[in-house]
Amino acid sequence: MTRIVVIGGGQAAASLIAKLRDLDFTGPITLITRESELPYQRPPLSKKYLLGDFTRERLLLRPASWYESNKITVMTNSSCTAINHDQRRVEVDGHPIGYDHLVLTTGSTARELPAHLGGTLEGVHTIRTVDDIDNLAVGVAAGRNLVVVGGGYIGLEAAAVSAMRGMHVTVIEAARRILNRVAAPETATHIANLHRRNGVTVLESVTLDRLAGHNRVSGAVLTNGMEIPADLVVTGIGIEPETGLADSAGLRIDNGIAVDAQGRTSTPNIWAAGDCASFPWQGRRIRLESVQNAIEQAEAVAHNLVGKPVTYDPTPWFWSDQYDTKLQIVGLGEGATRVVVRPGTGPNSISHWYFRDRELLAVDAINEPRSYMIGKRVLEGRFRVDPESLADPNFELRSLLTG
Repeated sequence: MTRIVVIGGGQAAASLIAKLRDLDFTGPITLITRESELPYQRPPLSKKYLLGDFTRERLLLRPASWYESNKITVMTNSSCTAINHDQRRVEVDGHPIGYDHLVLTTGSTARELPAHLGGTLEGVHTIRTVDDIDNLAVGVAAGRNLVVVGGGYIGLEAAAVSAMRGMHVTVIEAARRILNRVAAPETATHIANLHRRNGVTVLESVTLDRLAGHNRVSGAVLTNGMEIPADLVVTGIGIEPETGLADSAGLRIDNGIAVDAQGRTSTPNIWAAGDCASFPWQGRRIRLESVQNAIEQAEAVAHNLVGKPVTYDPTPWFWSDQYDTKLQIVGLGEGATRVVVRPGTGPNSISHWYFRDRELLAVDAINEPRSYMIGKRVLEGRFRVDPESLADPNFELRSLLTG
């Protein structure tokens, strides 16, 4: 009977094993995770969970009873230390476990500030796991000072929640604007202004020199000489794909664990999905850090594992909740030569449409779900879009769906 072993306990792992059972795979499945929890949702961590609106139990993607009834062996608090692909077995805390197919859903790890910049001081936090948030939440209280290093989505979401909890929040971003790598200037400006309206200080084009403090952080010193008081620091300076296990086993690494369009790695009978995996897409190799990718790529791997071949060719989408604002993104705006701005249909709503010449690449929709849904269907259908018509606020968006 075919044995499938899954390394990693996040969204991709949970989606993979659920789809395998949905596809009537009856063989043994073993899930191995270093965390103490069953697979859980990560997006609410820096939002509703930090705010206190979500319990730890509600984070779980499926209850323990589901794994029991579906005959899934779950090994929590367990570390896979080696892969022997010749003998098709993994070493887990010194014990061998055999497999016929191995799936790596090892996810990613948060980049940390180095020690010489003060990254090891007490009160300095990264945001990746539920334990990370629990440790951070202890110090979140009205009137205290929070410094967020890095103006990416995770850091901005933590900034928003902390400001809502009454903290004095400062965001420092070394690039010329927040969201510099992932959003158009128009979207970045809108989000920066949203934070400023909610009392957050947003400093752009400023660089951290070091964190101040003895044992515990007390402030952030910038290279321009400014010092900002800090009771807590959140470092939101990006994540790295977790490739150490795959690399030590000799798998090909290329901005993550390199897989083909079906999810196969360079080594037979080993697959990968989620944040840790890079894959071919529209003539290039990309890696997506999103719930959508974790679910859909893992489900594609499940289909291929049971002999129902599919090719993974996604339309990427993402979202971020900050204050009363929902930012929905579809497509990848990298390489855009023009951004068309459309007023929204409601208060504080707007959409930004990214074009490379006359080709639509992506849409950022801010409190504008209709623009997001239409943009998603346009990208999926590869319909033609005229940028000049789109710039006219009286243009009917739904007409784009006629092709």
